[in-house]
Amino acid sequence: MNREIALSDIQNATDPWDFIVIGGGATGLGTAVDAAARGYRVLLLEQSDFCKGTSSRSTKLVHGGVRYLQQGNISLVLEALKERGLLCQNAPHLVHNMAFVIPIYRWWDGPFYGIGMKVYDRLAGKLGLSPSKILSLEETLAHIPTVEPEGLVQGVRYHDGQFDDARLAINLAQTIFNLGGTAINYIKVTGFIKEEGLIKGVVARDEETGQSHEIYGKAIINATGVYSDSLRQIDEPSAPPVIAASQGTHLVLPKEFLPKGNAIMIPHTEDGRVLFAVPWHDCTIVGTTDVAVEETPLEPRPMAEEIDFLLSHAARYLTKDPTPDDVLSVFSGLRPLVKVGDAENTAAISRDHTILISEGGLLSIAGGKWTTYRKMAEDAIDQAETMAGFDSRPCRTHHLQIHGWTEQEIKDPHLSVYGADARKIRRLEKEDPLLAQSIIPGLSITSAEVIWAVREEMARTVEDVLSRRTRALLLAAKACVEAAPKIASLIAKELRKDQKWEAETVDNFRSVASGYILR
Repeated sequence: MNREIALSDIQNATDPWDFIVIGGGATGLGTAVDAAARGYRVLLLEQSDFCKGTSSRSTKLVHGGVRYLQQGNISLVLEALKERGLLCQNAPHLVHNMAFVIPIYRWWDGPFYGIGMKVYDRLAGKLGLSPSKILSLEETLAHIPTVEPEGLVQGVRYHDGQFDDARLAINLAQTIFNLGGTAINYIKVTGFIKEEGLIKGVVARDEETGQSHEIYGKAIINATGVYSDSLRQIDEPSAPPVIAASQGTHLVLPKEFLPKGNAIMIPHTEDGRVLFAVPWHDCTIVGTTDVAVEETPLEPRPMAEEIDFLLSHAARYLTKDPTPDDVLSVFSGLRPLVKVGDAENTAAISRDHTILISEGGLLSIAGGKWTTYRKMAEDAIDQAETMAGFDSRPCRTHHLQIHGWTEQEIKDPHLSVYGADARKIRRLEKEDPLLAQSIIPGLSITSAEVIWAVREEMARTVEDVLSRRTRALLLAAKACVEAAPKIASLIAKELRKDQKWEAETVDNFRSVASGYILR
């Protein structure tokens, strides 16, 4: 996956692309994979880095949605549970089974949640992970010894999927190339090429060089998440907005808060959200909030009230009350919810996806969630085929192995997220033992992973490497700030950049990282 080659593909194209997909998050990447798997010439354009936004800032769960079951949205739960099962099969190096425990503090809640999770199991059918079980008080404390014991009656254990969101996104981008497609980051769509009122292509600017490109395509797909309305209104200035953005914030705490490797799910908080405490990369993620927001910056910042909410609720259910000093990192993401009627509470808005087609022929897909990205992509390409006048081709992603897929056990758990590529990173370390040295205090990330990210995963900046190719920024924000100059030096050597560039990328990263450090 090489940016120079991708840029050459764009500049040297003589015929229109079959599909141009705008947006390099979960939905856009999945859509481009689907199109490429059907044999189409597809180009994906991302204005920043792949999954820079919402898609790298999730709760790290591949799940059917217990809350949607409570709301009675059975169709969404069925769809999500099916997709959860397919993801476990298609990306086993990134998606795995995790046990969740619901602590029960009122005896009458036990049967309610016990029966509810049995329904959840039944809906999953053959793609289920493991059966749920009602736990005694003693069994509950054995599974989650750090849960608040006062008033605890029993627990309910169920199973869902966990994953590394940004790593899956990068693997999807690699899959696009494996299937003969092209994807590129830091190319921003600034306008549309129209003939007789119909969109025939896009005008896009290379954010690294400032060069503008006119790129022609037979079908243009807007998969830009919270920015969908902005692109729709470039096409049709009078188009009414359909996105209701919601901010979700998470705290990252040390592993000691959940030492046994089981997650906690609190099914109903004061604001109607489901709250999770989830083990992830030897840390504990607590989240999430759900706050309606008007602004949609590329780098959203957590609000003081969100942090207070998460700390107070974590203290309510854990024996050790987390304090700001315990927080290793804090991160926020923006959900692209689709407005439904007059609903004002974003926690109550459905996570179903919606497809809109403008008079000029711009297909926009919005809403949804990571778990259902593949189905969203299938629906988008089915519609786009009709819109562009292509003969229908069958979707081929149901059992498509995503880049990195392997059935072999990766002995080094730190490298397991690379799947089949892990051995190639180890090869780099053997060829140059200096690359095997850890580069960030307290983490196992090596210089070889930085080199790999630049050479094979289109990383362009310190932030790309520390936030999305590795997950270091989410795991140890302060340590990343200290390590940034070393990372910049390695990247600069690979990309043949000068010292001025090194200083700029370090400054840019430190500005971003400051928002992840709780002060």
